[in-house]
Amino acid sequence: MIVFPTASRLAGLILLLGCTVQVPAFADEVQVFTDDTSGLLSWKARQPGFSLQFIQLLPDYVRAVYSARGLPEEVVELMAGYCIFGTIIKNESDQPLSYRVADWRYLTGDGQAHPIKTKTEWLKQWQDMGVAFRWSLLPDDQTFAPGDWSQGFTTLPLPPGTPVALHYTWSQQGKTYEGTFEDLRCAPAKAPRR
Repeated sequence: MIVFPTASRLAGLILLLGCTVQVPAFADEVQVFTDDTSGLLSWKARQPGFSLQFIQLLPDYVRAVYSARGLPEEVVELMAGYCIFGTIIKNESDQPLSYRVADWRYLTGDGQAHPIKTKTEWLKQWQDMGVAFRWSLLPDDQTFAPGDWSQGFTTLPLPPGTPVALHYTWSQQGKTYEGTFEDLRCAPAKAPRR
């Protein structure tokens, strides 16, 4: 595990000691983990009361998930052609919070920001392909009570191994906060040799 220390790491220690501190929303800690078995990476950002994690998913894993649900080969290969991250969002605060995938952007190597395809957009495309399937994708938007969490796939139209940054936002008590994963990388085409 590689830990990139930031201001929130110190803030987290202070909070752990029971002190009350106002921490700016942009202060976060991104941890990078390598799975011992697969060699795949995951990234976890922690903001005060909020955490977001992205986990590399191999194209073959994506194929297996959608094939096991009986989806047509056309849909299976379409999804396997995307850079897909397993995504976990948690409310670790004592107040409700919300997010909207439509507000998130991924940034490609040329510095361009692009919207992330939402679950609603995927469902429409699948419906147009004759598929009625709703499972697997991160919901478009949610409001979480304290302690709630959600998971699903986040999809980017990028080839395997592509480096990418991802800018995300969430809202709590009428304020919008933001953060960025600077060094995400799409899963490789095949599992790394271990």
